[in-house]
Amino acid sequence: MATDARKSTILVVAEAGPDSEALRGIIARLQCNALVIGPIELAPVLEFLDPPPELIVYEASDPEFDAAAICRRLQGNLRTRFVPVIFHNGQADSDKELAAFDGGAQDYLRAPFDEKVAFARLRLHQQLYVQKRQLATLIQTRTKEVNAANTELVKRLRAAAEFKDDETGSHIERMSRVSQLLARAAGLSEAEADLLLLTAPMHDVGKIGIPDRILLKPTPLTPDEWRVMRQHPGIGAGIIGKHDAPILKIARRIALTHHEKWDGTGYPRGLKGEEIPLVGRIVALADVFDALTSERPFKPAWPVETAITYIREQSGKHFDPRLAGLFLELMPEILKIRTEHPEKPSMLFDVRSRMSETLV
Repeated sequence: MATDARKSTILVVAEAGPDSEALRGIIARLQCNALVIGPIELAPVLEFLDPPPELIVYEASDPEFDAAAICRRLQGNLRTRFVPVIFHNGQADSDKELAAFDGGAQDYLRAPFDEKVAFARLRLHQQLYVQKRQLATLIQTRTKEVNAANTELVKRLRAAAEFKDDETGSHIERMSRVSQLLARAAGLSEAEADLLLLTAPMHDVGKIGIPDRILLKPTPLTPDEWRVMRQHPGIGAGIIGKHDAPILKIARRIALTHHEKWDGTGYPRGLKGEEIPLVGRIVALADVFDALTSERPFKPAWPVETAITYIREQSGKHFDPRLAGLFLELMPEILKIRTEHPEKPSMLFDVRSRMSETLV
């Protein structure tokens, strides 16, 4: 049956007869397409009907009628999950009506229809569905805007930390991608792994609060200086703050716990084993390995083989043993990430170089 693409569709699931024809006439007054099909046609019609119907009006006259099963079937379909279902029957049957409402129906019409009443009830459900859909679209749009704002905030905080710290942008890029890779291997969802890619760079944001004389010192730190340096996880958590937004919650968790150790000897809280959030354990591995194999003003880069030996030795001590095992299995992919993101000057180094050139 041809339909007007400019109109919304109300799907009538019923055997041909006077009741379905009466519904067709009522629906026409709603300025909607009335698509009348038999129950056996429902699955293929729902697959190809685009856009989905705004209402489904389902005949309940079959002796084997099971309202709950029909509602489960429609709610299990992504395209009709929120579409209102209205049952109709030509016989008075209170048990069927109650079963329909218990099963998830929005309404129940009795035939022969009072056209004015049926029209008013169908129009009400149609308007409610349209309003619900508009609200869902608005919420989705606002959620995207908030997520985009939070993502940009994380990026700006990361940039601020790079101005303060002497770690290279390449290190941040590598350890973030390795964190994402390890998260996938550890069983996190793709969305969670992608969040880790965005938030792992926030692990050292607390170094913004560490004095330059300590943070940029080219020689080993004294015990007193180490006590100050060990404050940066708490500072980072304070900078990010407590929020409900997933990206900021994870960023705070990483900042606070990436220096905790599996055996409980880490800082700032001495957490042990699975007391340490999984994201903190993942970032700890990615950060330490890349830091060891990267050159710094105060140390040469370790050979990859030496760093691998260190990871093995620290499995069950510094690092979660399961994650350490996965990390070593992923080594070919980790080394590929290192090749794709070679060392380059840090933002701090670049800015200072340009400042020096300006002053000369």
